[in-house]
Amino acid sequence: MSKDYKSTIHLPQTEFPMRGNLPQREPSWLEAWAQADRYAQIQQRTAERKRVFVLHDGPPYANGAIHIGHAVNKVLKDIVVKSHLLAGYRAPYVPGWDCHGLPIEIAVEKKHGKPGDKLDAAAFRQKCREYAAEQVDQQREGFKRLGVLGDWDTPYRTMDFRFEADMLRALARIVGNDHVIRGFKPVHWCFDCGSALAEAEIEYADKRSPAIDVAYDALDPQGFAALFGAEAGDAVVAMPIWTTTPWTLPASLAVSVGSDLEYVLIEGPARDGRRVLLAVAEALAESVAARYGVENVTVLGRASGARLENQLLAHPFYEREIPVILGDHVSAEDGTGAVHTAAGHGADDFIVSRRYGLVDKYPANVLNPVDARGVYLPGTPLFEGQHIWKANAAIVELLRERHKLLAFVEIEHSYPHCWRHKTPVAFRATPQWFISMEKEGLRDTALTAIKSVRWVPSWGQERIAGMVEGRPDWCISRQRTWGVPIALFVHKQTQEPHPDSIELLEQVAQRVEKHGIDVWDTLDPAELLGDEAADYEKVTDVLDVWFDSGVTHACVIDQRPELQAGDAEEYRVMYLEGSDQHRGWFQSSLLTSAAMHGRAPYDAVLTHGFTVDQNGRKMSKSLGNVVAPQKVFDTLGADILRLWVAAADYRNEMAVSDEILKRVADSYRRIRNTCRFLLGNLAGFDPTTDLLPVEQCLPLDQWAMQVAHDVQQAVTGAYERCDFPEIVQRVQNFCTNEMGALYLDMTKDRLYTMQADSLGRRSAQSAMFRILEALVRWLAPVLSFTAEEVWQHMPGERGESVLFETWYDGLAAQQDSAEQRRYWADLLAIRETASRVLEGMRKAGDIGASLQAEVTLYLDKDLLDRYADMAAELRFFFITSDVKLAALDARGDGAERVELDEGEAWVSATPSSALKCVRCWHHRPDVGSHPEHPELCGRCVQNVDAGGEERRWF
Repeated sequence: MSKDYKSTIHLPQTEFPMRGNLPQREPSWLEAWAQADRYAQIQQRTAERKRVFVLHDGPPYANGAIHIGHAVNKVLKDIVVKSHLLAGYRAPYVPGWDCHGLPIEIAVEKKHGKPGDKLDAAAFRQKCREYAAEQVDQQREGFKRLGVLGDWDTPYRTMDFRFEADMLRALARIVGNDHVIRGFKPVHWCFDCGSALAEAEIEYADKRSPAIDVAYDALDPQGFAALFGAEAGDAVVAMPIWTTTPWTLPASLAVSVGSDLEYVLIEGPARDGRRVLLAVAEALAESVAARYGVENVTVLGRASGARLENQLLAHPFYEREIPVILGDHVSAEDGTGAVHTAAGHGADDFIVSRRYGLVDKYPANVLNPVDARGVYLPGTPLFEGQHIWKANAAIVELLRERHKLLAFVEIEHSYPHCWRHKTPVAFRATPQWFISMEKEGLRDTALTAIKSVRWVPSWGQERIAGMVEGRPDWCISRQRTWGVPIALFVHKQTQEPHPDSIELLEQVAQRVEKHGIDVWDTLDPAELLGDEAADYEKVTDVLDVWFDSGVTHACVIDQRPELQAGDAEEYRVMYLEGSDQHRGWFQSSLLTSAAMHGRAPYDAVLTHGFTVDQNGRKMSKSLGNVVAPQKVFDTLGADILRLWVAAADYRNEMAVSDEILKRVADSYRRIRNTCRFLLGNLAGFDPTTDLLPVEQCLPLDQWAMQVAHDVQQAVTGAYERCDFPEIVQRVQNFCTNEMGALYLDMTKDRLYTMQADSLGRRSAQSAMFRILEALVRWLAPVLSFTAEEVWQHMPGERGESVLFETWYDGLAAQQDSAEQRRYWADLLAIRETASRVLEGMRKAGDIGASLQAEVTLYLDKDLLDRYADMAAELRFFFITSDVKLAALDARGDGAERVELDEGEAWVSATPSSALKCVRCWHHRPDVGSHPEHPELCGRCVQNVDAGGEERRWF
C-alpha cells in the first residue's frame, strides 16, 4: 500500500491571490491611501533628502470627464515622480487645473446667456467659477482612480484668488522688464470666439477656397513697360496677383515684389480687344501663362524686382493708388511673384506696409474693414454689412465684371482654424497687448535658454527652437469676460500705460488676492490714481489663458515651499506634456520665464504622443474607437491601463484598443504570477533569521541574483532616461524567461522536496526574497496597486508602503567576471539545445514530461573539466532524471550540436528505464531499494527520514 508523502512536500503557500480582480480591489487601496494620507506620509518620510525633483504639472483644462489622453499624461507623470522617489529624491507633486477661458465661458453662456443678458459680469464670472470647480472635482476623482499620488487636497487652480493675484505680479515683472507693448497689429481672430487667438490656439485643417488671379493695372503703362525695356503702345500693362482670400482685397494697400527676383513682361490674354502685357516673376511665367490660357510665352523684356519699387498700380475696384513695394516674404514658389498686400490682414503684410509708411497713412477702418463678427464695417464701399466668407463670391463676380479676373478655381488647402470651434480664422489688425519678441531681446534669450534644457525625445529642442525663431510677438490680450484682467491704466490720449504701472499692479494684486478678479471691474481709478484718474482709463481686456498657465512657474513653484530647492544638493524641474505643447505650454512658460528671469523654467522637458486606435486612426466617437478610462477601470483595472501606458512608446503615437488592452492584461498576469510564485515559496521564511549571505548561497541562486542585479541596472537606468517601454520589456522578459522558464522551474524540486530549513532550500528562498525585494520596487512606479499588494504579503517587518523605500541594494554582484558569465552562458546554451531535443521526443510520443528522460552531454576537454564537479547535480538544472557527461568522440549519430562562442558540445537524450519516485517524480535506479520507503528514491528517503540531502550547485 502506498504511503502518503504530501506532508513532507513544501508546496507554495500564500494569501496573495492568483487573480488580480483589480476593478474590485483597487478602490480599497485608494481608500487605504486616503485614510493614511499616503502622499503626506511620503513627503514626511522623504523631507530630509538632499536631492529634489519637481515634476511640475501642466494644468489640464477644467472641462469634462477625463479621457484616454488625460490618462496617458497623468500616468506618465506619476511613473516619473514615483521612480524618482525610489531613486532617492524628494519628489513632491502638486496637480493643477487651468480654469479661465472660453470653453467654460461658452458652457455657462449656454445655460445663462451672455454676460449682460440675464447675469451681470460679476454674476456670470461666479457661474464660471462654480462650473470650473465642479469640473475640477470630477477630473480629480478620475486622476486619483488612476493611482496617481499627489497633493489632491490642495492643488493649484488658476482661478484661485492668490493665483490670480500672482499672475498680475508676474505681469508686473514682465512689464517692468520692458517686454510688453501695445500695438495695432494683425492677429489671428476667431469670429466665433469674438476674440484674438494665440499661436497655440491655432490648428491647421483643409479648407476649400477660391484661388484667383487679379490684374492690378499700371497707372503709367508706358513708364512701367519702359522699366522692362519694352514699348506699351496702347496696351494695358498690369501686374497680376494670386490669392486665396478674395475677401481681403477691400483692404489691399500695395503689391509686394521680391527685390532679388527677376520679372518679365509677357503677352497676356486680350481685354475688350486690347492687348494686355503682364509683369510676372520669370520663374513662374510658364505656369502663369498656362493658367491664363496663353499657349506660348512671349517675353518682351526683363527687370529686377528692385527696379519696380514705388511704381503705382490701380486697385482692381476702388479708387486707390497701389504702390509696388519690396518684401522679403515674396518668393517665386507659386502664384505670380507679386503679392497683394493688406496690412490689416497679414503679419508679413503689416511689417512691410509699416516700413513704407502705409500703416500710418490709412485710418483703422481701411486697414481693417472687418468687425469682430467677420462682417464688413459700415462705410466699406460695395460690401458693407456682408460677412467675409459670403463676400468672396461677390468679389469674384465684381472682378469678372470689371475684367480684372484673370483666373479662378476652387482649391482645397491647409488653412488656420480655431482649435476650439474648428472654424476658419482670419487675420485682423486690432489694438492689442503683446509681449515683444525683439524689443528687449526676448527671442535670443529664449533660444539660448532652450539649449540648456534636456529634451526627451531630443528632437524637441529643434522643434521648439524653430517655433521660437519664427514666431511673431505674443498677443496676450483677449476680449472676454472670464479671465484675469490686464490691470493697467492707460492714458486716454496717448494710450500709454501709467508710469507707475508696476506699483499699481501690486496694489491691484493685493485686492485681487482678497476678493478675486471682480475688484477690477468695481475699482474706481481715483482710489489708486487720485487726481490723475480723469486722464486715465482701465484696460478692459483679459489675459490670454496661455499666460495663465505660462506663469505657473511663478505662481506655483516659486510660491510653494515644498517645490523649492531649499538646501538641496541637487534640484531639478521637469515639464511633461503632449507634443502639441511645444507651441503651447512649453513655449508660453519659456517666454514668461525668460522675460522675468532670463532663463528657462525647467531643466528637462518630456514630450509624449497622442493616442490612436490599433489601425492608427484618431479617437472619435463617430468611429466608435474611443477607449474610455472609466470603462477600463471597471473591466480590467487601472494597473492594466498604467501598464499599457508604460509599454507603449510615448515618443510616437500610442495605439490603444480593447484588444491591445487584453494583451496587456495577459502580460500583467505573467508578472503577477511570478510575484505569487515567489511569495508562495517564501512561506515560513523569516529574513531576520533565515536570510543567507549572498556568498553562502548555491551557485544557481547566485546566478539568479546576478541576473536580477543586471536587470535592476537596466531598469533603474531606463527610469532615469524615461525609457518606460524598455522597463516593461526587461521586467516581462525577466519574469517570463530568466524566472519562469529557468530559475523558478529549476528550483521547484529543491523548494518542494528538501527539508524546510536545509541549506539548499534556504539558499533558494534567500535568492527569491532578494529578487522579490528588487522586483516589487521595479513595479511600483508602473503597477502601483499591485506593488503595494505584493509588499503587504512579503515576509519580514517592513514599512506600510513600497514607496517609502529606495531601489534595493541587496543584489550586489558576486564573482561577476567575463569567465563567470561565459560559464553560465554556455550551460544555458546547452540546456536550450537539450530542451529542443526533449521537445522532439515529446512530439514523437517517446516521453511525456522531461523527467522521463536521461540526457547525455558530449563535451570537449575544457568543458568536461569545467562541468565535472557538478555532474552529479546537472539533472536538476536540466530537469531530467539523469545527465551524463561524455567525451566528444563518444557521441553517436543522433546527437544535436550546441552553438557556443567557444568550445564544442553535443546533446542526446533517451527515455529513462528507471522507476519513478512517487515523491519527486524523478526516475532513479535506486527506487525500490529502501524497504521502509519502497516507492522513493534515495535522496527522498534522506529528506524524509534522515538529515536531508546536500545540494552543491542547483
